[in-house]
Amino acid sequence: MKKIILPILLCFSTIYSANAQLNKNVDDLKKLLETTNKDTVAWTHTGLFSIGINEGFLHNWAAGGEIASLAVNSIFQGNLTYLNHGSIWSNTLNLSYGLNYVYSNSFVPRKTDDRIDFTSKFGSRLNHSTDFYYSALFNFKSQFTHGYDYTVPGWQKAPTSDLFSPAYLTLALGMEYRKGADISLFLSPLAGREVLANARYTSLTAQGAFGIDSGKTNKFQLGAYFSGRYKVDVKKNMTFTTRLDLYSNYLAKNTTNDAGVVVKQDNPGNIQCLWDNLFVLKAYKVLSLTFGLTMVYDNNFPYSSTYIDQTTNLPVKKVQPGEGLGWVQVSQVFTFGIAYKF
Repeated sequence: MKKIILPILLCFSTIYSANAQLNKNVDDLKKLLETTNKDTVAWTHTGLFSIGINEGFLHNWAAGGEIASLAVNSIFQGNLTYLNHGSIWSNTLNLSYGLNYVYSNSFVPRKTDDRIDFTSKFGSRLNHSTDFYYSALFNFKSQFTHGYDYTVPGWQKAPTSDLFSPAYLTLALGMEYRKGADISLFLSPLAGREVLANARYTSLTAQGAFGIDSGKTNKFQLGAYFSGRYKVDVKKNMTFTTRLDLYSNYLAKNTTNDAGVVVKQDNPGNIQCLWDNLFVLKAYKVLSLTFGLTMVYDNNFPYSSTYIDQTTNLPVKKVQPGEGLGWVQVSQVFTFGIAYKF
């Protein structure tokens, strides 16, 4: 019996040791590829999924407040990269969605976050001694569900956006400086962008919406595009990721009405800007603190401090925070919940 058991145990021990060494080699390679451009053939992936829930309940509470509330926020960030010596194909998907339920609103869900952002990039290294790549980039942006301005009475009947309304398709050719997976600076002097939307939304105003002419469903733009991404492990359990996208439309020009009056001013100097930040602190095992801040400037999304009352047809002042931010779009989320890295 011993003659049988000992070889079996030795065999399992050898397989386990080899598998552990293989996993260690894969982890070491993955860590190395985060900061260096190693000449190798390999698939690598990284990912983060975070979900947080905030619940509250009050009864006969002297200080007052919302009787019952529930907020749910979720974030997904994933990257899949293929390296083949001097070539690299990188795919990044960012998703986020958040809902808020309160008793005073009969628990009708209201969105707090909604985003789809996918980037696929292929690059060929200039030579083995440089960190520059000839690159082609494709980017898609949109959202999952209807969007509303909840400060406007009767908002249920007047959605301001929807899935693929708007949607942005960008195809760009240019040069990328890349230092592993942690640093990427991509610049393109030739970037085509197609803006798509349902005619229902672009017919809401005489100027149209999302930069699309009133009643139409698409708008083509041609310009320069920059996309920079940086990721750093501040500490062992603390990660910060930031991204800056800039787009200048060469074809931008003032929009006039039939009388020749300028109704919207625009030019290539009105650079569209997206600045995205995500800070993740791993508190205990899968428990984490997540802070996200996204700021967007787009000349096609003007800010108005009033809305038109559907009954009186007169402008009414909005009551909301952030008045001084003007045309800058801001989305900020703070979540305590579960985060899983892979």
